[in-house]
Amino acid sequence: MAQEITAEIISIGDELLIGQTINTNAGWMGEQLALIGVRAKRVLTIGDDRTEILDALGSATCDVVLITGGLGPTKDDITKHTLCEFFGTRLVRNKEVEARIMAMFVRMGRDPRDILPVNLAQADLPENCTVLPNERGTASGMWFERDGRVYVSMPGVPYEMRSIMRTGVLPRLQERFRPPTIIHRTILTTGLGESMLAKRIADWEDSLAAEGIKLAYLPSPGIVKLRLSTYAEADGPAATERVDRKARELSVLIPELIYGEGEDRLQQVVGRLLKERGQTLSLAESCTGGYVSHLITSIPGSSAYFTGGVVSYHNAVKMEELGIPSDMLELNGAVSQPVVEQMASGVRTALRTDWSVAYSGVAGPDGGTPEKPVGTVWIAVAGPDGVRSKLVNFPGTRDLVIERSALAGLNMLRKRILEAQ
Repeated sequence: MAQEITAEIISIGDELLIGQTINTNAGWMGEQLALIGVRAKRVLTIGDDRTEILDALGSATCDVVLITGGLGPTKDDITKHTLCEFFGTRLVRNKEVEARIMAMFVRMGRDPRDILPVNLAQADLPENCTVLPNERGTASGMWFERDGRVYVSMPGVPYEMRSIMRTGVLPRLQERFRPPTIIHRTILTTGLGESMLAKRIADWEDSLAAEGIKLAYLPSPGIVKLRLSTYAEADGPAATERVDRKARELSVLIPELIYGEGEDRLQQVVGRLLKERGQTLSLAESCTGGYVSHLITSIPGSSAYFTGGVVSYHNAVKMEELGIPSDMLELNGAVSQPVVEQMASGVRTALRTDWSVAYSGVAGPDGGTPEKPVGTVWIAVAGPDGVRSKLVNFPGTRDLVIERSALAGLNMLRKRILEAQ
């Protein structure tokens, strides 16, 4: 097996330490490194302090050191100056980067005469670094090499860092270190929590070791990703077949829980199914407040199948727009099976769609009762073969209840569409 390549991530920023900003960068970077066969061994979060930065750089022991943060135009951003001290160099104006910064501001409608000196100072870069262009901002990435180790400094803004990683860092690391090839395949599941899912597939998981395959559970609200990984040395095709075979076994074992692979999103999968069948969708949302509509329309081309929705937060809207009788609401309450089923039927009829999904629940933190505690949500799917509903109970914050309810409804719709084919 090829020598393992290791990395550590240094996240710089006082805002990270006080919880003002959540450090999502480190997790994403670790995931991307793993995909190219580089193992992240340590994540270190430090403040905007010269001594802390120097100590972190000096204590690095891995092959790759990735640094984010502290590259902005303000006085508290000291990373570039500290890097110059660590690498024994000085800042020099990079004319190519300066021209790119000016062109960026011009594209944004700014008069070149109004560009601030601090913005152009972003083109002052360590003389001995390799510049990694930032196509989404003004702070360039910087690549250094010393004693066989690679150091890369990038801005902390997530979308800027990700762009530099994809276009500059990851390809260069692969070329520089030739890390062992790792085959990954990620299966996406919903409808069962991590612990129950692990119990369900325990025997299958136990069989992976004999194939040289590792399994990682990657849970998030409403979703559990199952990532299969194995090293591929000379037997690349054979290793791929081993992973594919175990994935096929899993699809037989839990077919109702698997909705996609890789980077698929549930709303994307649902949209693909609707588009393939030439069918349309409408939504009636109460407790989710338009969140499901947002998920659906986040997919490019969703206008081909998504007609629209009604956010029927108030009972008056449920009655006037969705045709729910007042006595039904009085007798059962808004969070009930009869009401949510009528919501689904009503919006489907009003917007003349093939399918509809409706949500009514108690997202919290207030409004719960002993009979209908916070997290109680009714979901209904209406289609050519009638209306079906389901009661779910999700613990957690208001945002978590909304997010998990949205996914549960989309998965109900996905399965109904597949049943109807």
